[in-house]
Amino acid sequence: MATTLPIDAVLEDILDQARWAPSGDNTQPWRFEVRGARHVVVHGFDTRSHCVYDLDGHPSQLSLGALLESLALAASRHGLRMQAQRRTGMPEHLPTFDTVFVDAPGLAPDPLAAFLPQRTVQRRKLSTRSLRVSEKAALAASLPPGFGVLWLEGTRTRFASARLMFNNARLRLIMPEAHKVHCDVIEWNARYSVDRMPDQALGVDAMTAKLMRWIMRSWRRVDFFNTWLAGTLAPRLQMDLLPGWYCAAHFALLAESPPRHVDDYVAAGRAMQRFWLTATELGLQMQPELTPLIFARYVRERRIFSRTEGLQEVAQELAVQTRTLLGKEHTERAVFLGRIGAGPPAQARSLRRPLSELIVAPVAGS
Repeated sequence: MATTLPIDAVLEDILDQARWAPSGDNTQPWRFEVRGARHVVVHGFDTRSHCVYDLDGHPSQLSLGALLESLALAASRHGLRMQAQRRTGMPEHLPTFDTVFVDAPGLAPDPLAAFLPQRTVQRRKLSTRSLRVSEKAALAASLPPGFGVLWLEGTRTRFASARLMFNNARLRLIMPEAHKVHCDVIEWNARYSVDRMPDQALGVDAMTAKLMRWIMRSWRRVDFFNTWLAGTLAPRLQMDLLPGWYCAAHFALLAESPPRHVDDYVAAGRAMQRFWLTATELGLQMQPELTPLIFARYVRERRIFSRTEGLQEVAQELAVQTRTLLGKEHTERAVFLGRIGAGPPAQARSLRRPLSELIVAPVAGS
């Protein structure tokens, strides 16, 4: 339950800045329990029970990692160092962190903190200008030890990446398990949304958005249009193939070894956030492209994600395409995929819930 408990002004600023961390479909899978002027319990959660994309909660754990990194960045502007410890004994779907902010004399403000509210997802076309050597060096240097970046650039590789996203989008759009997710996370006729994705940020033109809204009102309509009228073609062209081509490069963030546990994904989320904020600092735009990794893991671990006949076989074909693009070892070590390039920031975007809605009353016995 949200509360409006008064909190220390410094802590309020830290939380207010950190809440701009990215999360899948703008779910914001965190709540803040203020235990003192410099102690906050971050109550995390995931959406694995109803979102086919949140496999084992790992995408939500990436988001929690981005939040923790954002807390650390925001704290540095006040001469504070964040110390975070995940509580043991909590269910995996409810990762909980004790975060404490301690005085750190001489600590310089991290320049990335200034870009926390500015970082956005850009789903529209970007410049095809190649990344400069200095830009790639700065992005690689932003990653903490244990992480690296695999660049997917050049005409042929960029097209192969765009085609992979185009093909993955078809799986998403013909899967009934994904239909309800899409209906829940899009706010129609909106430029901004505090708890979902506004339709104007999806990257489609107004006519396609209007048609999508009408079709998505029932799965029967979706299935009919997909079966008989190539209903997935227009959105996939506009949201996947063309943006996948019109960019500087695609990329994969790689861990030293395949991620297995909550802490691995939280660490990956912290690395991802530094990379993304560095891109923002450089005037570059980004878009996550996680679904190939998610469905490749469904296939690799022989997990069933749909009751619809034939979709497992489609996913197997996409997993082969993903391994061909990244390489088998890189596919298993990849923690994040995205596209990047120069261009203007998004004119429509997801906002965030007010801080008052994210602060919860102290939990008894915590």
